[in-house]
Amino acid sequence: MPKATIKYTGGMQFVAVANSGHAVVMDGPLSVGGNNSGVSPMELLLMGTGGCSGMDVISVLQKKKQHVTSLEIHVVGEKADEHPKKYTAITIEFVITGKNISEEAVKRSVQLSMDKYCSVKATLEGTAQITYSYKIIEA
Repeated sequence: MPKATIKYTGGMQFVAVANSGHAVVMDGPLSVGGNNSGVSPMELLLMGTGGCSGMDVISVLQKKKQHVTSLEIHVVGEKADEHPKKYTAITIEFVITGKNISEEAVKRSVQLSMDKYCSVKATLEGTAQITYSYKIIEA
């Protein structure tokens, strides 16, 4: 069962440690009393969405024997104006670079991630409108 322990370290900074032993520093901007020494929790949510879907996409593309040399995922969140300032919309763009990459393979890998595999995206569904696209760049 996934677990995390989050410890307050001063100011607005916290260090989160997962049961895997990996840690992430979270902090707020100077404007709210932080030192801007780490990602904000809301940034971390976008990063988690991109990382989760990226692992899915690269896994499927590797199984389809696609020669991917680079994968970048750009994730942008739009937040509500009122508290809680949750994400109301999230856009995800996959930029796949490689040699002779099949568009059908990319389309299918992205669809599988978005519709079936990405648990972070699935968790956010119903809270934020999530849209996605992909771009293929020939290396």
